[in-house]
Amino acid sequence: MNYDLVSPCHFGLEAVLKREIADIGLDIVRVEDGRVYYTGDESAVARANMFLRTTERVLLVVGEFEARTYDELFENTKALNWSDLMPEDANFYVTKAASIKSKLFSPSDIQRIIGKAVVESMKRRYKKEYFSKSGADYPIRVTINKDRVTISIDTSGESLHKRGYRKLTAKAPITETLAAAIIMLTPWKSDRILVDPFCGSGTFPIEAALIGAGIAPGRNRSFAGQQHDYVPSKTWKDALEEAISLEKRDVEMSIQGYDIDGEIIKAARQNAKLAGVEQYIHFQQRDMRELSSTKQYGFVITNPPYGERLEEKAALPYLYKAMGEAFAKLPNWSYFFITSYEEAEKYFGRKADKNRKIYNGMIKTYLYEFYGPKPPRRAPVAD
Repeated sequence: MNYDLVSPCHFGLEAVLKREIADIGLDIVRVEDGRVYYTGDESAVARANMFLRTTERVLLVVGEFEARTYDELFENTKALNWSDLMPEDANFYVTKAASIKSKLFSPSDIQRIIGKAVVESMKRRYKKEYFSKSGADYPIRVTINKDRVTISIDTSGESLHKRGYRKLTAKAPITETLAAAIIMLTPWKSDRILVDPFCGSGTFPIEAALIGAGIAPGRNRSFAGQQHDYVPSKTWKDALEEAISLEKRDVEMSIQGYDIDGEIIKAARQNAKLAGVEQYIHFQQRDMRELSSTKQYGFVITNPPYGERLEEKAALPYLYKAMGEAFAKLPNWSYFFITSYEEAEKYFGRKADKNRKIYNGMIKTYLYEFYGPKPPRRAPVAD
């Protein structure tokens, strides 16, 4: 049986997620702001959860319809075949509702109406008035966009950015999904050096190492859908076995992470160990101004301070000026940094080759992209 699936992502990174979904062999249906719709059989549910690096969730679409009144919302939800997906003892609940430019705009009312409609649908199918909800969790999510309702079952459970390795974090960490998407936007490959001079708890270096070693982001975690009847347990086991078979543990990489805070460097090392990639990354307590390398054609990918607090904002011109001076010591490298600081280019002292607007939660940020020259092609090896 084929299922309709949808995965959300950061606004501005839809193309990266679309490419990821296509790369694991699933069929794209359409792309909207912050969401990619696709189809596949039950193995697609397991494989999307296991392999997608840039989405927060894999949602199984139960139904889509137009609704401009709460009566329409109730009746259309009730008419969906919930019992095809949820057993009699399912612990179903509406975990989140979001409404954009729609006549139905109250999340709490939307959640309440849909919850009642699902109960009525289950009553009709199972011929009973009371449900124990003693079985597996079936979280329901609702999005209403311009009166178009999409109702889904969350197959991921805990957000997919929680890979299981980040026990200790810096003050303003970047999510694993956003870090992975930014790395995948760049031309970086595992045979090129990568440095993050503001590494914090190590997210950029760790995500790069996971990508370079081919380690699936869902390798060391569980998913809500593993308890659901519509995906056999063997299918989840097969997805994990596929992930293990694709790993390249013997790959050699040069990935470095620096931070001025010695305690957060200790945390980064611990996180890398939990992720199983500590052998690929060198973490060091080091000021960004000391950035240097004898290697050529490398990459800087980083998330410098934004200065969200007023007292931090005053220091930003000096920080970005120092960044420009430090990065200039590596003239044939490529640099990528994400920031919400509007005057970043001015003080960095160089106009980006490209800048891309990305929403990091509710914060509007820009990914500034500075491309260095490509390395010369290697001469072919003689037979």
